[in-house]
Amino acid sequence: MKKIFFFVFFFINVIISTNVKAKIAYIDINYILKTSEVGKFLNAHIEKKKNKYTEKYKEIEKDLVEKEKTLIAQQNILNKEEFENKVQILTNEVQIYREDKKSNLDNLNKFKVENTKKILKVLNPIITNFVNENSISIVIPKKNIIIGKKNLDITDQILI
Repeated sequence: MKKIFFFVFFFINVIISTNVKAKIAYIDINYILKTSEVGKFLNAHIEKKKNKYTEKYKEIEKDLVEKEKTLIAQQNILNKEEFENKVQILTNEVQIYREDKKSNLDNLNKFKVENTKKILKVLNPIITNFVNENSISIVIPKKNIIIGKKNLDITDQILI
């Protein structure tokens, strides 16, 4: 135990005595994805698709609710076998609706993730170039920072 303590103490002293200073900066990637021209275009496109799907599924839901109300109203009129067949048909329609809705939302999320990756792939060389030109040692995502000086934020410079 003493050896470990001595080793850690010695290692910390060596680090402190070398007095190496690293230039650190942080960046808000989410802000860049929201406010850049490409990010705005992507978000608008996704929002448009999302609204289209929402309208489509509201109509289908409305139709399914009407079918359910009609079926409930006919419950006493229809014989048991015919009623159960109609219930099964309605249940199948609801299941198809749910699967289709889930599939479209999954595709939309996949589209968003893929395009965000493409944006980040283009953004990476820009950040790398900025880091090299300004002799920055480390760039940390802003979401991992609790408190930081505003002058360490390079988000606006990268956005430009």
